[in-house]
Amino acid sequence: MDRRLFVAEENCKRLDVFLSDQTEDFTRSRLKKLIEDGNVFVNGKQTKKAGTEIRLGDEVQIEIPDAVEYSVRPENIPIEIVYEDGDFAVVNKPQGMTVHVGNGNESGTLVNALLYALDSLSGIGGVLRPGIVHRIDKDTTGLLVVAKNDKAHVSLAAQIAQKTCRRTYYALLEGNLKEEKGRVVTDIGRHPTERLKMSVLPEGKGKTAVTDFQCVAHFGAEFTLCRFDLQTGRTHQIRVHAKHLGHPVVGDPVYGYKKQKVKAEGQLLHAARLELTHPSTGERMTFNAPLPTVFSGILDKLCKQYGVDKASFLELF
Repeated sequence: MDRRLFVAEENCKRLDVFLSDQTEDFTRSRLKKLIEDGNVFVNGKQTKKAGTEIRLGDEVQIEIPDAVEYSVRPENIPIEIVYEDGDFAVVNKPQGMTVHVGNGNESGTLVNALLYALDSLSGIGGVLRPGIVHRIDKDTTGLLVVAKNDKAHVSLAAQIAQKTCRRTYYALLEGNLKEEKGRVVTDIGRHPTERLKMSVLPEGKGKTAVTDFQCVAHFGAEFTLCRFDLQTGRTHQIRVHAKHLGHPVVGDPVYGYKKQKVKAEGQLLHAARLELTHPSTGERMTFNAPLPTVFSGILDKLCKQYGVDKASFLELF
């Protein structure tokens, strides 16, 4: 077990903030979990409250448990690795693949595939989520960054939190979205009665969610191809905000229309572009993933049906 001792050189209102300032190899969420698990002591007394006030001269000891062997087994599942080096990898996740083990998914996940395909993964996400910095939904396709060591994980997680990691999605929406561009700002949280769903909540009742959108193409009054740029990363954020706009994502089994006009295996939502700063070199890097075959095929049919020039958004293919 790794033990670290820090002495407060000034007052600090919160224990987790103090520890975050003292350590560079842990995320705030990781520190909070260590505190809640009883691994932090202030002046020799255990505390499980991240909001414990720290005063000048306080001694804070943190005990870091030894790494636990991954409990998820590697599986030889083909995945598309867009980029890989010693710090991280970028993966183009297919539709129908869950990112990590949980909720009855014990195999066939992206984590199972990563454990087989990569030589290392960060441990900050825990034994069930090694390497996972952020997630995309099971039926959403596209780019996901995966950390191969803890230092890279901290850097990448901080970029997402600080909004310097840019994520762009494309979605086909139901109906004709008349506003060509805009920003949606709401609170998002668990649906008050349907606990497996998220929903827009009154201000102060959820977490702030910010999504920028811009229309790419209109297909009569039936469909709109739309670009979304995430400014925050709440669960189901784009899908919830699309519904909030009155134009849910086509094929969405949770937030979409019960009767679908287009046959799709899941929501037509694709994480197409990822821009980040390399954790070690500081280089700004951009990755792109073309629309998957099903999505682009549906757009082909709509272009012919509604006389839309595909060349106007050809770069998506």
